[in-house]
Amino acid sequence: MRKKRIMIVGAGRSGKTTLASFLEGGGAIRRFPNMVYRPVTLDTPGTYLESPWMHSHLIAAAQDACCIAMIADATEQSYSYPPEFAKSFRVPVFGVITKCDLAEADRTTAMQDLRHAGVKPPYYEINGQDPQSMRELRERLISLLHKAST
Repeated sequence: MRKKRIMIVGAGRSGKTTLASFLEGGGAIRRFPNMVYRPVTLDTPGTYLESPWMHSHLIAAAQDACCIAMIADATEQSYSYPPEFAKSFRVPVFGVITKCDLAEADRTTAMQDLRHAGVKPPYYEINGQDPQSMRELRERLISLLHKAST
């Protein structure tokens, strides 16, 4: 049986690697232009989401996931995901809104992006400067990871 991981999907510079670092237990993590399989996470490049012909690679990679965290950047004013994209996956999908602490953050647009993608609430609002904001999300994702590995 394959080892399951938490798959993180989102546009470029949306906070995927920061979330992966937190879920992995801290420390610096380098950004790479390809999928990175770490002990706990599967960090996907933003270009896979931004290029429609790469969506099938994300869907195929989800076979190694126990769940998916779909990231919506609160500072972006456009949609990142195609309509109902979350329904392409056979594992639980969680909506995560990043950069909520920034002055230009617009949670409403980020929530609409996730809703447009087919992600059901609740949405987890986090920021990389406050680890406390990520604890509830981490507990939920790690518990699913443990269930998948037993």
